[in-house]
Amino acid sequence: MDTHYLKDISSPSFVKQLDDKQLNDLAKEIREVLISTVSQNGGHLASNLGVVELTIALHKVFNSPKDKIIWDVGHQVYTHKLLTGRFDSFDTLRKENGISGFSRPTESEHDIFFSGHSSTSISSALGIATAEKISGSKNYTVAVIGDGALTGGLAYEALNNAGRRKCRLIVILNDNEMSISKNVGGVARYLAVIRSKPSYFMFKARTEKLIKRIPLIGKKLTKLLFRSKTRVKNLLYKSTFFEDLGFQYMGPIDGHNIEQITNALEGAKLVNKPVLLHINTIKGKGYDFAEKDPSQFHGVSKFNIFTGEPNYSTDSFSDIAGKFIFNAAAKDKRVCAITAAMSLGTGLSDFSKQYPERFFDVGIAEEHAVTFASGLSKDGMLPVFAVYSTFLQRTYDQLIHDCALQDEHIVFAVDRAGFVGEDGETHQGLFDVAFFNSIPGITVYSPSCYSELNKALHNAFYKDKKVVAVRYPRGTEDESLKLWQASSNSFDVIGEENSDFAIITYGRIFANALKTYEKLKNKGKNIKIIKLNCIKPIDENAVKSALNCKKVFFFEESLESGSVGERFAYLLSKNSFNGKFIHTAVDDGFVKQASVSSLIKKYKLDSEGMYEVISNE
Repeated sequence: MDTHYLKDISSPSFVKQLDDKQLNDLAKEIREVLISTVSQNGGHLASNLGVVELTIALHKVFNSPKDKIIWDVGHQVYTHKLLTGRFDSFDTLRKENGISGFSRPTESEHDIFFSGHSSTSISSALGIATAEKISGSKNYTVAVIGDGALTGGLAYEALNNAGRRKCRLIVILNDNEMSISKNVGGVARYLAVIRSKPSYFMFKARTEKLIKRIPLIGKKLTKLLFRSKTRVKNLLYKSTFFEDLGFQYMGPIDGHNIEQITNALEGAKLVNKPVLLHINTIKGKGYDFAEKDPSQFHGVSKFNIFTGEPNYSTDSFSDIAGKFIFNAAAKDKRVCAITAAMSLGTGLSDFSKQYPERFFDVGIAEEHAVTFASGLSKDGMLPVFAVYSTFLQRTYDQLIHDCALQDEHIVFAVDRAGFVGEDGETHQGLFDVAFFNSIPGITVYSPSCYSELNKALHNAFYKDKKVVAVRYPRGTEDESLKLWQASSNSFDVIGEENSDFAIITYGRIFANALKTYEKLKNKGKNIKIIKLNCIKPIDENAVKSALNCKKVFFFEESLESGSVGERFAYLLSKNSFNGKFIHTAVDDGFVKQASVSSLIKKYKLDSEGMYEVISNE
């Protein structure tokens, strides 16, 4: 692809040299690169297309990294990466050993915080801005929030705290209609542009200074003018929510007009208090398919640029779970489905259309979702919260206090459990096993294929009575398990009960264990598999099945600390196990981006790795 500007950009200072026409040409060039790269690598397309002009304006006005720009969620930083010297490596986006799809301080000094979860930017930016003030620095701190992130409670806690601080904090609300409603009419929009210009703030400051100097009545007149101005703004804007919190509100302005955004940012720098700049953008801007269906193009796999169609079409664990919940709702009017702005990703789209009165998208508010589910259960409903494993991490207190302690019947459909691949450290679903293991009274299933997923969900809905989690991976079932028949047991034994060696595992890597078992069996190894279907509580008979083995090999796609294997080893020890226990899991650390297959291989959870571990003992 021919690039006129991007190939020469080694730092954001390059942007400051360009005039308005060149900046708009740069925006067009960036969009072409974004669409081309994401079509090949997958990633977050629509949100990044929406912030191209905003990102250019930010680097035109501010001096990164002295001025610190913090991106909420971090999935909208692609243009930021291109403007901070990463064009040459941009084709490695989301690839193993390539650049991340999120902001990563280890990647560039211009990426201030690791990010991947929503609603964190204002809190972290306020901390930085406060520290800058204490040190006497004149640098600015900018938080860019939007794309649904303002539905998260942490953002409001930060706004409430930030408005009282006299620091150089600018919060940019990127309103792409994914989090808050449209704004009022033409007069308000026109005045918003006027009130955002630097000349307005300079004129305002001079005028107030002159009025205050009028003998006897200066201060009273200033207060009177302030009250009158506030009433007029209330009439025009219908809301002063942000100003009530202590912010100087500016906007809304056109988020695709670089000149307007630049003027507004320069104006914001002149305000001696926290500023909230409200801009309107179009999610998916510049790519017709993404503009028409921004949700579909929020996070995408590889796709055909000319048709917008994904390069593959298949079912997934998410689809199967969604179908089960949908079918259950048809038969049972108690069934309610809850999502935290993830109806498409968790397979609940059909449910939302067919049963809107029992479907609840609470926004990016997982903590609320859990306690809300507890309330539904308390009054006789059967709530199921479909949520990615990585986002369920936010809800640990609610799981303990509002669910397990209450003995309510709530089902958690935990999607993307285990490795998720290219989204990297912030999204790997490797922690849910550990925090579930620490909470009393919770039942956890980890199916290996679709038939077991359906069986586990049936048990969770109609057999178990308290808090139940069914955790399943991203993607599809292993081809070798398509004909596997799920049992109703909490565990299954494959092979002879009196074997000398045992492989113990659960979840999707059971398919790899089965291949390893067949290979070892063919070589005359006296071995069996203990397959855990329910990983909490562990059936005592599963422990007894391993007690007489000389060697027990436990493989799991989870963090080692707090894992099922760790618990199983304890139970073996408690029952006077005399054999050797070899545990293969993810050691103490965060797992970087790579394909799922590559990660499974790296951690010796594929059949070759399992065979190697067993053969070396």
